[in-house]
Amino acid sequence: MALNATIFKIDLTITDMDRGYYATHAVVLARHPSETDERMMVRLLAFALNADAALTFGKGLSSDDEPDLWQKDLTGSIQLWIDVGLPDEKSVRRACGRAAQVRIYTYGGFIAERWWQQVQANLARPDNLTVIDLPQAATRSMAALAQRTLQLQCTIQDGTAWLTDGDDTVEITPVVRHAARKR
Repeated sequence: MALNATIFKIDLTITDMDRGYYATHAVVLARHPSETDERMMVRLLAFALNADAALTFGKGLSSDDEPDLWQKDLTGSIQLWIDVGLPDEKSVRRACGRAAQVRIYTYGGFIAERWWQQVQANLARPDNLTVIDLPQAATRSMAALAQRTLQLQCTIQDGTAWLTDGDDTVEITPVVRHAARKR
C-alpha cells in the first residue's frame, strides 16, 4: 500500500525589507512520504525568500518535470524556477533553458559542499543560474519548527532571514555560491 502525503497548513507572514514585500500567505504544503521535515521547511523558506503573488509550489519530489517552486507570467512563460536540494546537472541545465531565472537552494553541510565542488565547473556557463547554500545548523533548527498547523513569521533584512513561530526563532544567513549574471 502506498503512503500518502502529509498535509501541513501554515499561515506565513513575510516581512521582506530587502525587497519591500509585506504579505501573509495561507500555505498548504504536501510533504511527500520520502521528504524530511528539513527539506519541507527549506521549501517554505525558499518561498518566503522569493515570495510573490504568482509564486506557486510545484509537484516537487513526485515530478521530474516540475520544480519545487515556480513563477510563471500571464503567457505561461516560466520566470523563476526554484529547486531545493542537490539536483543533477542535467536537470539544472534543462531548467536554465526553460526559465528566465533559476535558483537552487542547497543544504546539508558537507554533502552540499561536495555536490558543489563536483558540479561547479559544469554549471558555470548558464548566466541565469543562482546557487544558494543554507547553513546546516539553521535548516536543522527550522525542521524542529515543523508542525501540521503553524503560524510563522519570516523577517528578511540585509540578506538574513529570521523564521519564528512565536516561541522559537531561527536565524538563516544564506550564502550565495554562484550568482546569475546581470542581463
